[in-house]
Amino acid sequence: MKVKKYLAPTMNEAMKRIREELGSDAVILSSKAVYTGGFLGLFKKRNIEVIAAVDPMPQSIQTITKQKSKKLPSKLEMASHDLEPNEGNRESADLLKEIEGLKDMIKSLQVHSPDRKYPGKLQKMHEYLTEQEVDRSLRSKIMDELFKKWFVFKQLSTDEEVQVWLEEAMLGILEKVDNGKTGLQKKYINFVGPTGVGKTTTLAKVAAETMLKHDKKVAFITTDTYRIAAIDQLKTYAKILNVPIEVAYNLEDFKRAAERFSHYDFVFIDTAGRNFRNAQYVKDLNEIIHFTDEMETYLVLSLTSKQKDMEDIYRQFASIPLKQVIFTKADETSTFGPVFNFIHTHKLGAAYITDGQNVPDDIEIATSSQLMKMAFGAKKYERSS
Repeated sequence: MKVKKYLAPTMNEAMKRIREELGSDAVILSSKAVYTGGFLGLFKKRNIEVIAAVDPMPQSIQTITKQKSKKLPSKLEMASHDLEPNEGNRESADLLKEIEGLKDMIKSLQVHSPDRKYPGKLQKMHEYLTEQEVDRSLRSKIMDELFKKWFVFKQLSTDEEVQVWLEEAMLGILEKVDNGKTGLQKKYINFVGPTGVGKTTTLAKVAAETMLKHDKKVAFITTDTYRIAAIDQLKTYAKILNVPIEVAYNLEDFKRAAERFSHYDFVFIDTAGRNFRNAQYVKDLNEIIHFTDEMETYLVLSLTSKQKDMEDIYRQFASIPLKQVIFTKADETSTFGPVFNFIHTHKLGAAYITDGQNVPDDIEIATSSQLMKMAFGAKKYERSS
């Protein structure tokens, strides 16, 4: 067994040196902060002292490890075998006892219970996820990642560092899908969703951004013929933005409107905001709108909705090809767990977030970094999806 001590200004630097010298199979035996230099007890420099070890396991031990692989990760098994105490080796015996205690802790954390407690600073993160209404299964997945880091760095971790672990884990969830990559690629831009989520206002915001920032020629089509107020609202936005608008009562009307606007860069389509629980709504939508390869559809959801309602809405519109989701009314809630739940469950990225009624303002491109900023308050995120 090869054991080596490392002294570095940060844990990341120490880990980098350990990987370079001992390889990825090395295990951390201990770590602590040490202070060196200084004058008369002042101006001391803080460093991290890490003791690491590596030892290729004999074939017989590898066989035993494979048979017991369900109990613990392989590196802990290695540590347990490598540190079997020789007679009189008190330090190894104490370390082995600590590892066995951590094994028991891991087993206890694997029991899915809403009342389970996490060690030290991790409990605060678990409570935060619970308050934010992050789904239990996703919450457990995130906490498992945090626990793995805590197991290695527990002696050095501060509250701020543990929160960074949480943010990194949540950012990893968001970055598995395309968030914020709007870049309208098709001619017809369709907005669907239940009543009251702000589809018409959101459509006007995206259209205004497309005109003002990208200098594109746009037009409106509305199929929301069930509410006179909805038609009037979109006509008002059309007048303000100085764009043409057509009302489509059926598929033939829609085709004629599409033909009229054939020379425009983008045509934005507003749909009826009827009760999403009525399956006839989506059927009627298919009868009015001619879904083609030239159309991309955005599902508009309000962040004030219950998680179950979001799921029901998604299932109702799942028969329509959806490109991304737009989350509205971010200014009316302080709970953002449903965003992570939805993206994780359906692997459908977010395009925009809206947080007010002002057109063309009160809309943000929903990059992963912007979603993280929303979830964690005013903290700025340099990294983007």
